[in-house]
Amino acid sequence: MADWGVSGRAAALHRDAIVWDNTFPFGPSCGAHVAHVATLERMRAAGYTCVSLTTASDNEDMPLAMKKLAHDSRFFRRFADRFVAVERADDVLRAKREGKLAVVFTFQGTLPFERDVGFVEMYWRLGVRMALMAYNQKNNVGDGCHERTDAGLSRFGVDVVREMNRVGMIVDCSHTGYRTSMDVFEVATGPVVFSHSNVRALVDHERNIRDDQAKACARTGGVVGINGVGIFLGDNDSSAEAMFRHLDYWVTLIGPDHVGIGMDCVSDKAVLMNLVQAKADKYPSGQSYDKDIAFGQPEQVPQLTELMLRHGYAEAQVLGILGGNWLRVARQVWR
Repeated sequence: MADWGVSGRAAALHRDAIVWDNTFPFGPSCGAHVAHVATLERMRAAGYTCVSLTTASDNEDMPLAMKKLAHDSRFFRRFADRFVAVERADDVLRAKREGKLAVVFTFQGTLPFERDVGFVEMYWRLGVRMALMAYNQKNNVGDGCHERTDAGLSRFGVDVVREMNRVGMIVDCSHTGYRTSMDVFEVATGPVVFSHSNVRALVDHERNIRDDQAKACARTGGVVGINGVGIFLGDNDSSAEAMFRHLDYWVTLIGPDHVGIGMDCVSDKAVLMNLVQAKADKYPSGQSYDKDIAFGQPEQVPQLTELMLRHGYAEAQVLGILGGNWLRVARQVWR
């Protein structure tokens, strides 16, 4: 039985936990499909119960998103002995009981909705359970965090948030501009999340979020997930200790019931870095995207369990941060 190089207490708690990583890019921009599947096996070995897969983003319009969903749905049905494609929160618990890895389909962006709010329900019926508003740049819904402007939700964006609330799709504000995210909190009628966003008070990067954004998220009943991207953590350091520094800040600010994990681990860094260099409008200069970016790995999540216990977190708090908080939001939002 795995001990992951941590204490017996941490290993036992980690084995018992619902471990849910709420962000794993699962498309060609971060590696080939075979590389992603290998990463999923590493996640299983690291004690994961559930991982949220980015099946499409603001790089894909509706036809491309549909092709990707068709491919991924077929793959996970074919390997149902190893994976559970999640439709409802209880599927995550079933995966835990059966020793399988639960996978959730998500979008990093709303471009696949094009300008038709009717696509929200269509994608929900195809298994998409979360979508973030805008990936770095302006889209039909609002501004991204690297946009020249800081405008709020468009009228279409207001309709999208309301429709996502109606059908039971989680609203995510990672990568989204400040004003747009604050507008989302005003419009939404249920929990809103930041699936993978670190602390701007610690590292002044445009991809990190401010304290008032995190507080507004928590007031909706939502969760902020810390990621393992070195340039967002500080000094391009993707160690478990660097991640814990941001995690602990959020716990102190908004409470342990509103903090989770969204690692944003990539399967093939070289593929992603080629894309980053080719997309200077989406990944602008002055934001450290020209570095050899370090990314946290699934094997570090047990180390986070150890660090939380070592710093005096109660076991119930650790269980929530590892995945129980994401499960609570899923139970509340998903129909």
